[in-house]
Amino acid sequence: MRIAMAQILSGTDPRANLGLVENYTRRAADAGARMVLFPEATMCRFGVPLAPVAEPVDGPWADGVRAIAERAGVVVVAGMFTPSDDGRVLNTLIATGDGVDAHYDKIHLYDAFGFQESKTVAPGREPVLIDVDGVRVGLTLCYDVRFPELYVELAERGAELITVHASWGSGPGKLDQWTLLARARAIDTTGYVAAVDQGCPAPDIAALGPTGVGGSLVASPLGEVVSAAGADPQLVVADLDLEAGRTARETVAVMNNRADFTRRRKAESRA
Repeated sequence: MRIAMAQILSGTDPRANLGLVENYTRRAADAGARMVLFPEATMCRFGVPLAPVAEPVDGPWADGVRAIAERAGVVVVAGMFTPSDDGRVLNTLIATGDGVDAHYDKIHLYDAFGFQESKTVAPGREPVLIDVDGVRVGLTLCYDVRFPELYVELAERGAELITVHASWGSGPGKLDQWTLLARARAIDTTGYVAAVDQGCPAPDIAALGPTGVGGSLVASPLGEVVSAAGADPQLVVADLDLEAGRTARETVAVMNNRADFTRRRKAESRA
């Protein structure tokens, strides 16, 4: 399975950012990718009010992504903001193209490192998987990557690939944490993890909030780095050996061991 990660620098104009989606999707399709992943906040970067740009998943911006995916004949997954019933927004991924039409709302909000996402963003509730060419793919957003239980649940539901779409906050050690966490979640689930971040912006933009550090990567089921990006905008194309991944899941067997442990605990509680 060939995938692509579009490490971009989103601005504050959703229409201009849609142009980035068009450009990188076309390049990914030309490279033979079946799916192209864009970061969190592709629609509009953090650091500005989000409610004025939020649109529903059937609104003009999402429909623009759908049209791009249809023209390219690939699956596109991109970060946007949608309205919440309580006046906040939802931090959303839209996944569309080639028979896929789904969205995921970020479950774990970034109330850490002095930032409080929950002030303006409402949490999602449900894990989401999509099917791409018969492969189950789990969708996650940024701070989710610090919560291994979500990744284990997605793997238990059949995910062989889990994507992470981020606009990672900068600071001492943060790039190392980003890459380490992505690799750790791959090891936790003995599955592939494709983690796409915003590129590293100029210091004045970075000071406004979590706006990316670069370092997009694909980690193998054994935690090896398959492909990786630097700090600047770029398209990363990676080939996933899914059969080798299935062998790794059987050989390392942590998913089976965890299921056995859960069954024993349930049996003991009933005894």
